[in-house]
Amino acid sequence: MNRLKDATSPYLLQHVDNPVDWFPWGEDAFAEARRRNVPLLISVGYSACHWCHVMAHESFEDEGTAALMNEHFVSVKVDREERPDVDAVYMTATQAMTGQGGWPMTVFATPDGRPFYAGTYFPRPHFQRLLTGVANAWARDREAVLDQGSKIAQALNEQAALPSGPVPDRDTLDRAVRSLRQSFDPDRGGFGGAPKFPPSMVLEFLLRYAADPRPAAPEGDRSAAGEATAMAGRTLEAMARGGIYDQLRGGFARYSVDAGWVVPHFEKMLYDNALLLRVYTHWWRSTGSVLARRVALETASFLLAEMRTPEGGFASALDADSEGVEGKFYVWTPEEIIEVLGEDDGAWAVSLFEVTGTFEHGTSVLQLPEDPDDPERFARVRAALLAARSGRVRPGRDDKVVAAWNGLAIAALAEAGALFDRPDLVEAARAAATLLDEVHVDGGRLLRTSLGGRAGAGAGVLEDYADLAEGLLALYGVTGETRWFRLAGTLLDSALDRFADGAGGFFDTADDAERLFQRPQDPTDNATPSGWFAVAGALLSYAALTGSARHREAAEAALGTVSVLADRHARFAGWGLAVAQAAVSGPVEVAVVGPAGDAATAALHRAALMSPAPGMVVALGEPGAADVPLLEGRGPVDGVPAAYVCRGFTCRMPVTTPEALRAELTA
Repeated sequence: MNRLKDATSPYLLQHVDNPVDWFPWGEDAFAEARRRNVPLLISVGYSACHWCHVMAHESFEDEGTAALMNEHFVSVKVDREERPDVDAVYMTATQAMTGQGGWPMTVFATPDGRPFYAGTYFPRPHFQRLLTGVANAWARDREAVLDQGSKIAQALNEQAALPSGPVPDRDTLDRAVRSLRQSFDPDRGGFGGAPKFPPSMVLEFLLRYAADPRPAAPEGDRSAAGEATAMAGRTLEAMARGGIYDQLRGGFARYSVDAGWVVPHFEKMLYDNALLLRVYTHWWRSTGSVLARRVALETASFLLAEMRTPEGGFASALDADSEGVEGKFYVWTPEEIIEVLGEDDGAWAVSLFEVTGTFEHGTSVLQLPEDPDDPERFARVRAALLAARSGRVRPGRDDKVVAAWNGLAIAALAEAGALFDRPDLVEAARAAATLLDEVHVDGGRLLRTSLGGRAGAGAGVLEDYADLAEGLLALYGVTGETRWFRLAGTLLDSALDRFADGAGGFFDTADDAERLFQRPQDPTDNATPSGWFAVAGALLSYAALTGSARHREAAEAALGTVSVLADRHARFAGWGLAVAQAAVSGPVEVAVVGPAGDAATAALHRAALMSPAPGMVVALGEPGAADVPLLEGRGPVDGVPAAYVCRGFTCRMPVTTPEALRAELTA
């Protein structure tokens, strides 16, 4: 057993019995490299990563390879989900050196952490030759190696400042829609070609853009709002009917290896499913789509059944592999389906789910190109197949709770629970928020991960503060519980004080965080909203609830880079565009005042939450409530619960019926 035995990362614990003398990331590893005067070998991955497992089995479990690593290097194992800052700086270096990136990521660095050689997956013979070559270079030409590390670090630190522009306006958003149109796949949905990742943040922008009551109309015979609706709807339907969606249990895989959403990379990530649950909920709210409702509720059910931890949080990921084979848990042959269902139902299901050898070795992922004409039979068949599948060896689960991703889940579950009248989903959001408050929050500071209710050592990064604040504000809007509003404000004040770069942007790490060879900073979205755009969104919502000029101005300044990205890189600025749309639209502020538990109060509250107004915030409180500034001075009308529709704290006359509130919100 090596030095990973006390880790709180399931990924690190997967390597605890390797013959490699692994160190966790930390000063002990750097000190040992300096003492021995050898390079660091930094291996970065995550628990659901298929090729990480392959390299582990081929190399890290091999005695000969481990002997080379132990003799010539101090080897450091890093969970990229636990230490996204470490992953970010070395991924930047890897991409600069090789032109590509991915995981597992292998980086050779000087004892002070400056990278001088990097790559991703290496087969064992290649890896052994590489180990020998790097060790020889270090022994025979160390000055050149050190010089290479210094030059790489210097070049990365001298990169041009991130561009910024004016605060986005409607023209910025129109240009972004036109940019997205150019890369949109009208036949199969999504943007670009294979592989295709769920474009959750872009879809949220398109839905918000379409809901703006005053969008401009670019050239052509279709309005920009109509095009936005069409692009979002085509993509959402294609994903829901493809193999990327688990047609038996619900929930989405990480991405599709093809352009048609057919064959997934089978790992299931919390962040994807949280983001998509929220987007499908909003799609239903905007269109009433039956498919949107079903997929949203199934995805919520998947989160509660498959991802919830005993402590009330949500686990990071489900592995792609089971029994060492990618996708084995999920795929079927026609014979297997017929064996479970019998000849008649089996043949029907094989045709319905297109079991035609779409994966490997004659197996198929299940798709649902069309809704069946016999819903009762469909439900019976799904239940039987799911029950049969439950007897297979399940993929592993990474049980660590990540603050940012749980924040995304809190927002999605709270809103889905309110809109679909599912109190159990709201309660799940509340339980996760309670866990984060009790285990991850330390004063105004946030710890990124926990495992089994025990906090990890890693400090929260910007996305943790931002996404958790976003989730807490959504939870407050649904429940009216001011505990969550206050905690969100504490986190956002900490983000402003400790992450701001002084020029309108944000660093990914706090000013008192561990110093790496580069301080990471990136406004563009990746698999999740960038911390930069996420904090802008949470700041904007908080400002709308409080009237705080400080928070509003910080949000607007952070959105300046959206104006630069809108034309050519809109796909990588989806959340920034969604936040910009909210800012351009107001956002609308709704104060609902009435006794808790009162039917009239609940009806007004639901009418407010059902509005698709971009980025709308809702404050809910009893008469006389003053904990949230938007509620101050606003009370019932003639003793009847009332709702106030405002922008910038300037409110229209209060209304007392859901019908009148809906009219105000669509005016």
